[in-house]
Amino acid sequence: MEEPKIVIHRDPEILGGTPVFVGTRVPVRILFEYLEAGDSLDVFLDEFPSVRREQAVAALELAREVIASDAHSA
Repeated sequence: MEEPKIVIHRDPEILGGTPVFVGTRVPVRILFEYLEAGDSLDVFLDEFPSVRREQAVAALELAREVIASDAHSA
C-alpha cells in the first residue's frame, strides 16, 4: 500500500498556523472559497500556481473522506 503524501501543513511560523498547502503559503480554505464562489479548480490553480493540481485534488479527497466518515445513516 502506498504511503499517503502530506499535502496540507500547519506551522505556527506560517500564517499563524493556518493550514496551507505544503511548500506554499496558500491557505487551504482559499481553495474551498473559490469552489464555493462557483470558480473551477483550474481557475484556482491559475491564480495560485505554487499549488499543484495533485495537491488540490488530494485536499478535496481528504475533505470528502472526513465528511463521509462523519456522515450518519438515516
